[in-house]
Amino acid sequence: MSKPKGFEKPAGVRDYLPHAAARLRQIEQQVLACMDRWGYQQIMTPTIEYYDTVGVASSTSDQKLFKLLNNRGTTMVLRSDITAPIARVVASLLKEERLPIRLSYHSNVFRAIEEEAGREAEFFQTGVELVGDDSPDADAEVVALAIESLQASGVERFKIALGHVGFLNGLLEEVLTERPQDQENLKHDLLNRDYVGYRNTISGLALTDSQAAKLEGILRLRGGREVCEQALELSGDPLAHSSIDHLCKVWEVLEAYGVSEHVLIDLTMIGDFSYYTGMIFEGYAAEIGSPVASGGRYDKLLQQFGRNAPATGFALKTNRILDGVQVEQASGPLPVRIEYTAQKRKEGLAEAARLRSQGNVVVTALFSGDGEEDHFAIHDNASESGLLYQGYSEIIRFS
Repeated sequence: MSKPKGFEKPAGVRDYLPHAAARLRQIEQQVLACMDRWGYQQIMTPTIEYYDTVGVASSTSDQKLFKLLNNRGTTMVLRSDITAPIARVVASLLKEERLPIRLSYHSNVFRAIEEEAGREAEFFQTGVELVGDDSPDADAEVVALAIESLQASGVERFKIALGHVGFLNGLLEEVLTERPQDQENLKHDLLNRDYVGYRNTISGLALTDSQAAKLEGILRLRGGREVCEQALELSGDPLAHSSIDHLCKVWEVLEAYGVSEHVLIDLTMIGDFSYYTGMIFEGYAAEIGSPVASGGRYDKLLQQFGRNAPATGFALKTNRILDGVQVEQASGPLPVRIEYTAQKRKEGLAEAARLRSQGNVVVTALFSGDGEEDHFAIHDNASESGLLYQGYSEIIRFS
C-alpha cells in the first residue's frame, strides 16, 4: 500500500471549512435550545469507550466498530452511537436520580464503512433520551420534539414515519412459528426496503395462500390512523395487537400536540438497531433521500448496565441536514480591520480590544507605514475571490 499524500484524508471523513462549520454549529445551537425548552439537559460522554461495555451494548456490528487497544492491551472503541454511553451514565453516575430523566446531546460518532459505499465514517448527531417512562405519552413526546427540532434546524418539508417492532415480530411469529431464520430473512428485506426481494422470499417459504397473504399484507400498512384498524384485522397475535394498541395511543397524543399532519404510520419499518423494543420512527426531509432523524423505544438496553428502566429517544443527523437542506444562514456582521505600524502597535491593539468588548468582530494586522505593502496585509483593494474573505465593515489605520 502506497503512503498517503500529505493532503489526503482517510475514506469517510471530511473537513468542515468555516462557512460549513458555522452552519453546523448554528443547527446544533438552535436544536439544543429547542430541546432545552422541553426540559432536556445536555450531557457529554467520552469519544472512547470500553468494547466489552458500550461497544457490545451499542448493537453496532463488530464490522462497523472502530477498535483500538490502550497501553494495557484492553480493547476500546470509538463511540458508534450516543444512546449506549448515556445508558451507561444513567445506570452509574445518575443511578440515584429520580426518574424520569431527560438528557440531550450533540456529538460526533464513528462507524466503519466500505470505501466504495460513499457514506461517512464520522458524522454528527443531536438528540435526546427520555429514561424512566414507558407510556405512549413519552413516545409521543420524543416524536413531537423531533418534529420541533427538525423545524428548529431549518427543515421545512418533512415526514415522520412511525412503526412498532412488536407488530412485525408478532405477525412473523404467528405465521412462521419456530422458524427464526426465515423471520430474519424477511426482516433483512424490509430493513433494506427491498419489497421485491421480500415478496420473493415469501414465495420460497412453502406457505399457504392465507399465510402468504398475511405476510404480504404488511406492505399495505402505510398511512394515517386507519392503518391501526387494518393491522388489527391482519393479525390475531397478542403481541401484534398490544403493539398496535400502544401505537394508536401514541397517535392520539400526537394529535393532541397538533403535529399528526407530519406523521404517517409505516408498519414495514423495523429499525436498524437490535436494541429497539417498541415504537420506532424515522424522519425524511423532502430534499434528502436518506433519514435525517431516527429513534424509538429501547426498554432493555439499561439492563445491560445494571439498571432496569424503560427509555425512548431520537437523534437528528445534523450533517445530513447541513448537506441536503438549503436554508439561509444567519450572517454575522463583517469584521472591522485595524492596521497599525510598529510604532502605533499599542494604540491599535487597544482600539481592537475596545471594539471587541462592545461585541464587534475585529482583525488586526501590522503594516510597514512606508508606502510599501506588507507581504501579509490585505488592503482596501484586496480581491474578494476565495472561500473565506468576505470584506470588512471598516478599516482603521494607526500610522
